[in-house]
Amino acid sequence: MRLIGMLDSPYVRRVAISLQLLDLPFEHDPLSVFRTFDEFRAINPVVKAPTLVGDDGTVLMDSSLILDYAQALAGRSLLPADLPQRTAELRMTGLALAACEKSVQIIYERNLRPAHKQHEPWVTRVTGQMLAACEGLEAGIALRPLAAGAALSQAGVAAAVTWFFIRQMLPELVPEGRFPALAHFSARAEATAAFKAAPHGAGTCVPTQPTA
Repeated sequence: MRLIGMLDSPYVRRVAISLQLLDLPFEHDPLSVFRTFDEFRAINPVVKAPTLVGDDGTVLMDSSLILDYAQALAGRSLLPADLPQRTAELRMTGLALAACEKSVQIIYERNLRPAHKQHEPWVTRVTGQMLAACEGLEAGIALRPLAAGAALSQAGVAAAVTWFFIRQMLPELVPEGRFPALAHFSARAEATAAFKAAPHGAGTCVPTQPTA
């Protein structure tokens, strides 16, 4: 399999880390949807990151759909089977993805839209949504700490990746002292092999070796 997209995208990074946790071998091609648009389009005309090219040539996109496929391929899930636990994990995953989505919207508004066209009331509203999602994550982790290391779940990966991304890109909006449980959990996750193999930035993921 080939994972297409840059690790400065939290969605690409979420998939790269999860594929390793599922012990699925893959190659990473860090194409940019901006700088290498034409090369990306030759693989996926929609030019959406992450894109996964399966061994049979099937092209998939959207991190959640890719992970659904990956878990079916691996024959195991990064979500618990117990329904109450699974529901709690899905709730936390939803909060993480909401925070991620809103942070990306803020970044795009600031960096891609001309200053005279930026709509501050909209930015304020989106920022409030992002912070509300982070507050939900903080409360959830403080109440029921997520596992780090080999036991990382989908919720854990999404929460850690999202927090690191926001801290890198919008640090003034999320002072670390405001979300201590989330910051502590993310730091523990970043210290694991799967996260270190897929560092945030412009590099290439070098997957860890699958466990026996």
